[in-house]
Amino acid sequence: MKIGYKKLIEEAEKHIDAINIDEVEALIGDEGTVIVDIRDIRELQREGKVPGAIHAPRGMLEFWVDPDSPYHRDVFAQAKNYVFYCASAWRSALATHTVKQMGMDNVCHMAGGFSAWKEAEKPIEKLEARS
Repeated sequence: MKIGYKKLIEEAEKHIDAINIDEVEALIGDEGTVIVDIRDIRELQREGKVPGAIHAPRGMLEFWVDPDSPYHRDVFAQAKNYVFYCASAWRSALATHTVKQMGMDNVCHMAGGFSAWKEAEKPIEKLEARS
């Protein structure tokens, strides 16, 4: 039986928490929270990001989160809360569900994604151009 992406997202959303863009905005600068942009680097370069967000590309996320991985990043081993987001809250729903299955309980995602963030005219941090 084939399961499409909509069903995968629907199933993931049953097991994860989502917070709205106003709640995410209130967490900017909070020392106990890490906001994580999982979009492709080209999306960040083109559109910017939530101020203060770190970048963890979706394709590397599980490897960066798992302390047993040779690609592990210490940022994911902190006793903090994590908020994932992507463009439309699809990838972030799947990513949040996956890392919860990996044992990361202190994670949620931003409802509506960066599209909703932009539409609400929330602050955007531009990436510095690389030379």
